[in-house]
Amino acid sequence: MDNQILKVATRSNISPFFAMEVMRDANERQAAGEDILHLEVGEPCFGAPKEVITSAQHLLNQGHLGYTEALGLPAFRQAISAHYKSNYGVGISADRVVATFGASGAFLLAFLASFDVGDRVAIIEPGYPAYRNILQALGIEVVPIRPAPSSKFHKVIELLQQDYPLQGLIIASPANPTGTMLTADELSTLISWCNTHQVRLISDEIYHGINYDRAPTTALGYDENVIVINSFSKYYAMTGWRIGWMVAPHALIPAIEKVTQNFFVSPSALSQEAAIVALGCRAELDTYVQAYGKNRIALMKTLPDLGFINLHPAHGAFYLYADASNLTNDTTKLCKQMLKDIGVAITPGIDFDPRDGHKHIRISFAGREQTINEACVRLKKWKG
Repeated sequence: MDNQILKVATRSNISPFFAMEVMRDANERQAAGEDILHLEVGEPCFGAPKEVITSAQHLLNQGHLGYTEALGLPAFRQAISAHYKSNYGVGISADRVVATFGASGAFLLAFLASFDVGDRVAIIEPGYPAYRNILQALGIEVVPIRPAPSSKFHKVIELLQQDYPLQGLIIASPANPTGTMLTADELSTLISWCNTHQVRLISDEIYHGINYDRAPTTALGYDENVIVINSFSKYYAMTGWRIGWMVAPHALIPAIEKVTQNFFVSPSALSQEAAIVALGCRAELDTYVQAYGKNRIALMKTLPDLGFINLHPAHGAFYLYADASNLTNDTTKLCKQMLKDIGVAITPGIDFDPRDGHKHIRISFAGREQTINEACVRLKKWKG
């Protein structure tokens, strides 16, 4: 039989997620016996809270775990509703809450329900690469908004005005990879602009809870038309459980329900039940955030002396985004060499910024204190 080459869909012509490729290379080296320090992906080192593990073991011992409703367990949806009331003072009805297959599943559902092929959606760069890649795979035009790090907030509005008309805007606060956060006034201004111009705002709030000098504000406190996406992967340290949530306007819920029925059937029953427990584990989870804060300080003291300059302040999340242009014009090559020479895995900035990312790196400080300190020692010797 002839070796025929069959069609591959053009929607797959998107960029890879380089952070995951770095992790794959690092894991291969680790499996071969090398001592690897993982600073490439945003994965909390602590794992799910103890009470979550105990609860999950109990659920497994009980026996059957079946499908849930497509939008999630009623108890899960009610727990998320209560979370917004207790933590933000914002009343959200449970019927606006959707349980999702991580934040990634929420992005897909939100984009499918909100935008058509050919619609124009703005994203902030540098930013999380999956926004761009999922939108492109769905045939949606990505409009990059590129305010300089030193720009005042009004520059974002100016750039949005220049690129109008738009059907959507995706924001993140705290942001990946920079850790920057919008103030309450800035968030309110953006939402007001979107309302005036009939632009759907999607707010990625996955790093809420991981902040160092002030608490973030939820977009849900300002308008019922926004879509808010969050997950149990970051603050709650439950990456492998693949459970997240979305709060959407009532008008979008029927569309989201039909899409999720056909794409996912339902999220994991076990993960939903465990997530309900996790919402009550803030005391333990806040100790994780304190550990990230110590790692942040250690890296902010070390990196400038090694030539990594113009660090973003990282008011939230657990990343530092650094300018390495005085060291290299190809941080992909630099990161590969670093992994080979000293076993430190770091992500090149090209993941987050297709235009200028070759001059930047992103370092995750979600690891244990000894991992971060050892990475600093290896980097100092390598650069010395």
